[in-house]
Amino acid sequence: MSNKNVVTLSGVKKLYKMGSEIVAALNGVDLIINEGEFVALMGPSGSGKSTLMNILGCLDRPTEGSYKLLNQEVSHLSDDDLAAIRNKTIGFVFQNFNLLPKLTSLENVALPAVYAGIKTSQRLEMAQEALEKVSLADRAEHLPSELSGGQRQRVAIARAIAMKPSIIMADEPTGNLDTKSTGEIMGIFRDLHASGSTIILVTHEPDIAQAADRQILVKDGKITKDIITAHSTETIDIV
Repeated sequence: MSNKNVVTLSGVKKLYKMGSEIVAALNGVDLIINEGEFVALMGPSGSGKSTLMNILGCLDRPTEGSYKLLNQEVSHLSDDDLAAIRNKTIGFVFQNFNLLPKLTSLENVALPAVYAGIKTSQRLEMAQEALEKVSLADRAEHLPSELSGGQRQRVAIARAIAMKPSIIMADEPTGNLDTKSTGEIMGIFRDLHASGSTIILVTHEPDIAQAADRQILVKDGKITKDIITAHSTETIDIV
């Protein structure tokens, strides 16, 4: 792990108007994530962790505060600019896989490269390489309907890493999987982390969070604990 900041949040708030009231989904979040970290975001339903994930993933903007991604201020960028950053910089893995049913595994994995304008031969080569990394090269021509849940999630991970993004963001990636498949998927995330990937994972399951080397607890729109688990038992309570 390096000391290079990948994510820097300063005083981030996300406010929503509900009737005559202003509700703070995030209420003054400060956070630094370094290159090569494996971070688990945890918190109960309504805690703000999903809102935080959406901002980190450039799917939403903060109402107040600063968000620097790879030292670039992104909190006020246009939708098109945010989309371009998502495509090049962030690989997403979702609970429901989000695979297109009429495309093969190889074609699904190649999609980010299609959007980036990469020529066909190169993007298929990138997709094949990504499938090999998740031990699914032999399923390249299979449709999602021909795959198990664990295999579908492996395809989704391959799609997330095909463009070699700076950050992999996973939102409850094992939520729809059985115990065996969960173990396989978390093994892949650990391997990706060991190879230098920065991983931010949202989960409500403590045993899944144990795979990360840092656990961040969100409650009532604030970070309440920052627990470093990889090399120490240090717990930082946030006032």
